[in-house]
Parts: sequence; structure tokens; C-alpha cells
Amino acid sequence: MTFESTRSQPTASLPTNPLTGWDRARWAAFGDHLLASALPYASPGHARITLPGPEGGYGRAVDGLEGFARTFLLAGFRLAGERGADPHGYAQWYAEGLAAGSDPHAPDRWLRLSEHAQAKVEAASLALVLDLTREWIWDGLSPLVQEQLVDYLAEAVGDDTYPRINWVWFRLVVQTFLRSVGGPHSLDEMAEDLATHDTFVRADGWLADGDERSYDHYAGWALHLYPTLWARMRGAEDLAAPRRERDVQLLDRFLDDALALVGADGSPLLQGRSLTYRFAAAAPFWVGAIADVPSHSPGLLRRAASGVVDHFARHGAPDARGLLTQGWHHEWLPISQSYSGPGSPYWASKGLLGLALPADHPAWTTPEEPLPVERGDVLRAVAAPGWVVSGTRADGVVRVVNHGTDHAREGDRVGDSPLYARLGYSTATAPWSDLASRVSPVDQSVTLVDAAGRATHRTGWRSLDTRVDDSAGRVPVGVSGSVARAHWLDADTDGRDHGSGLPGVATDAATLTVVSFVRGPWEVRLVRVDELAAGLDPHDLRLRVGGWPVVAGDGLVTDVVALGPGAPAVRREHRGDASPLGPRSTVDVVDLPVEPGRWRAVLLTLAGPPRDTFPSVPRRTVPAPELTAAGRAAVVHWPDGERTLTDLP
Repeated sequence: MTFESTRSQPTASLPTNPLTGWDRARWAAFGDHLLASALPYASPGHARITLPGPEGGYGRAVDGLEGFARTFLLAGFRLAGERGADPHGYAQWYAEGLAAGSDPHAPDRWLRLSEHAQAKVEAASLALVLDLTREWIWDGLSPLVQEQLVDYLAEAVGDDTYPRINWVWFRLVVQTFLRSVGGPHSLDEMAEDLATHDTFVRADGWLADGDERSYDHYAGWALHLYPTLWARMRGAEDLAAPRRERDVQLLDRFLDDALALVGADGSPLLQGRSLTYRFAAAAPFWVGAIADVPSHSPGLLRRAASGVVDHFARHGAPDARGLLTQGWHHEWLPISQSYSGPGSPYWASKGLLGLALPADHPAWTTPEEPLPVERGDVLRAVAAPGWVVSGTRADGVVRVVNHGTDHAREGDRVGDSPLYARLGYSTATAPWSDLASRVSPVDQSVTLVDAAGRATHRTGWRSLDTRVDDSAGRVPVGVSGSVARAHWLDADTDGRDHGSGLPGVATDAATLTVVSFVRGPWEVRLVRVDELAAGLDPHDLRLRVGGWPVVAGDGLVTDVVALGPGAPAVRREHRGDASPLGPRSTVDVVDLPVEPGRWRAVLLTLAGPPRDTFPSVPRRTVPAPELTAAGRAAVVHWPDGERTLTDLP
């Protein structure tokens, strides 16, 4: 596997990292620090790296395998990028681990693919790096160890239990490597996995992780990463050739949106599962550089990747020991899914993929370029996940208003996942993810609340149009909406958490329509209750609209304002240990009367410091949105004095 670029080298001698300060030497030092800090936790044979922290949901043997396989990714990138130069001895160290791990009689052997499903995930990393570093590791292994590794990986062949999500790549990558070394493989299964991947393709280069509305960082760090790396494996040339152009086109278009989702401070969007992988969110930008995507310069892609890694490095990840704990900035165990263990965060190694590119690659020699949110305000509609993206240059914050992603299917009746089904996400806030918030949504939600305080869920909603209305010289405004069969949930909280909403017994409440108009730091949210379930009295219910979750000292300006005459006052809900960003967090909420068939409007604000970036408008002077007599359009008066007329979705 080699990463050669078709781009020409810059002819002028220019500083290449003026925006982040991260040149290749700093990247390499960062990667070496991560490895030097992790390797002391290895078993005597080097086959397992069992890092400090609570035992993972799959046990210590899986924890040790993850620690080895995921740091092996990083070591492999370092070897490839240095064209085999190895002053730290990574090749020999990991070769010893490969020998012990694949030896069925070694005391620190790896769990086999037939013994635990998680081994199938880690086997893909082993195969990928064995191909990437073939000259420096695989070719130097003894015939016995090579035979052991082939035998270990060969259990992927004929195994039809791989879930039909991003896991199809784990079987495909393993079989591709086996094919390249004369091992067992099935071309039929390889074709099947490629065909399954193709069913994930959605609008504008986006990829859903399976058949649900599952849009998250996996689109970039898995579903776009593997096609590019796989196509360069020695066993994939003939299979990849007819796909390469299309895959690059999809990646190129996806990066249009992915670049717009990075905050000026480098923070990725805090949305979706496996957030403990942290700067793995930088992976798709390096993938774009490897694939030579035509629409985005290597300097822009590196600026995005460097910003993401720098964000975490400045906020405490890795920690003082040089370790990646389960958390976001710092250790925060609730961020983990039930499959996470102390080795899991090292999938962050994918975000260091750029180290596999040699120092003379354009990704390192082209000067950095500013992110979209650094060049100006961003307002864009992302059709596949049903997002309106609004980034503001003044504070560098990127926000997403969500009417299309819930990690479910239309018509499902489960709980709202905090990581997927909230109405808003950003690069500066994190959804409340404690159990209470999974059972009864508060932040970035519209719910009906009964006398017992139970809030409804919306998952399974029907998405409406998502667009930016900027026709005829109008002030641009983002528009999106959804219609939900709101339901209370008698939730089952005992199952494993893989990021989805809680299962349970659903009880109908009402049809609930939510429409969002988005500009800058603001959203005007229109809500309407229709068709209350039989037997419900509207006077026994309240309509609750929750705003952005913020933590003390974050400098954010948030507000929730009910618009119209007789608007109720806003109250504040507090929660402890619900956010990875701080121990105490708050959400502003407003309770409205339930008046079936009547639109109600609420203005929500999220702005970063300084506070005077945006006009401060007293609440009572904000004019309410106006609906036309036909009920098909809304006039919105914004806090900065602008006025928009927009058709409802």
C-alpha cells in the first residue's frame, strides 16, 4: 500500500502551518508520545496492551487486543510515512506481539475471531497495517508466524455473522490481505461486502451506517476511510479499479460538508456514538489528501485535521500520563458505549493517518488554508442527515439543527438517543447523556410533559424538507422540519448501550410538528400539537421546549425566548455529571400551554464569546413570527433587525 500524490509540489518556500502551528515534526512527536506512553502496559510477549481504567464491557482479553491493534495502526502509519526508517524500533516490537498474539499456545494470545465478535474489528486493523508495512514487518516474519497470522485471520472467511453496517469492511479488509499473501478468501463474499457498502450511499456523498438514519462520525472515520485505504491494498487492485473514481467523487462531495462542521477552535461536532475516539474525526481529511480529491486543497485538509488534534491536545487529551482515557477532553466514563474499554480510545489513531504520508507529500508541503467558518459565516443544508448547518465567523461556533437523524427508521417507537435525536448539536456544547436524559429528554427537545413530569420522545419522526432559502435576493435562512408521533416510553434501561435510543413500551401522546428557521446564532422554532391521543386532556399537559446545554464557565451566550403575547417566563434546569464538558450544566426551558392546532414560536440563541458579538435585544422587543392567512409561510423578525419571509417545509 503506497500513498503517492498526483498533485505538483508548491514552488515557493512558504510557511506551511501558519494557522495551527502543527508541522509534520510536531505531528510525529505527538504520535510517538502516544506510543511511548502506551507500550509500557503491554504483556510480556507484547501481544496485549491493557491500559489503565475500568474493565471494558467485553472483558480484559478484548481490552488487551484493542490496545495492541489500535496502537498498531499508529505505529504502522509512522513506519509507512518514514519509508521504513524506524529509530524507535516499532517494527520489531510489534513483530514480537504479532508472533505471540497469533500463537494459540501463548499465554497472552489474542481472542480468536470465532471466540469474540470484537476480534473481527481488531483483525481489520492488523490486516490493514500488515499490508501497509509489508516490507518492514510481514516480510521479516518467520514462515511459522506468517502461517499463524493467516490461520488467525482466515476465520473471517465464510463467517456470515458480520453486522451489515460498517463492519462489512472488517471482513473485506481481512480477506483482501489474505488474498494478497495466498491465503484463503472468498471473492463472492468480498463482492457481497462491497455491494452492502453501496447500499449505505445517500445524497451528496454521505453514507449511512446501515439501514437506519444513522449519520455520525462513522461516515468519515470508517465508511469513507476504508474504501480509500482498501483500494490501495495489494489484494484489491482489480476489484477497486472500477470503483475508484466514484468513491473519490463521493468522498470529495462529503468533505464539502465535513469541513463546514469543524469549529474554528478545531472541535468536531459533539454528536453520535463513539465520541471517545476523539480526534479520529480528523481521519476523513487525511483520506481526502490520500485520494487527491479535486475540490479541496491539501492545505485546507491538513488545516482541518491539525485543528482537530490540536483541540484535544490543548484540552487535556492525552492526559498527563500521555494516555487516552475514555472521555472527551478529560476522562468521563459515561461517554462510552457498552462496547468501550480502556483500549478503545486508541481508534483515535485513525486521525493520525497523515503520518503515513511522507514529508514531501503535498499534504505536508502545501500551506494551510482557513476553514469555512474562518472565512465567513456558514449556512448550508445537508440533505442526507437532515441538518441545517450554521457557523458564525465571529465566534467560530458551528451549530446543527437536526430534523433527519435519530439512529432509527421512520415509524419506530423507541426513546430519543441523546447522541442522535436531539434537535440541535454544536462544536461548543454536548447533549445531556445521563440516564435521566435518555429516559426523559430535556435539552434541545420539544416534548409533551404529563402531570407526573414524564416527557415524550420523537424518534421515528417523518422528516420534512431541509433547505436554504436565499432566492430573489432574500436574506438567506435555513429551513427544516419534522412531524413526530410523540410518545411516552416505559423504558427498558437494562440493555447494552450502542448509541441508539432506549427500547420500551410506547404510549401515544399526540402528533407533534416542529419547524426550524435558522440564521447565524439563532433558531426560531415553530411547534404545533395536533391530534391528541384519545382520552388526553390538553389542560393536564404542557408543551416544553428545551434549549442548548451549557456548562459553567464556558463563556457561551444562550437564550430561550417564547415569542408572542403572554409568553411564559423561562426557567433553568440543572444537571450534574450529564456532560463531558463539565460537572455541572444547565438548560433553559420554557413551558407552553397545549393548544392543539395552534403554532407557537420560540427563539433559541447560542453564541460564543465575546457577548457583544451579536446585538443584544430585550426579550419583549423581539417581534413574534407571523404566519400568513394561508398558513403556508412565516415572516420572522430577527434580533439583528432583519426580516425574512419563508415558506414552511
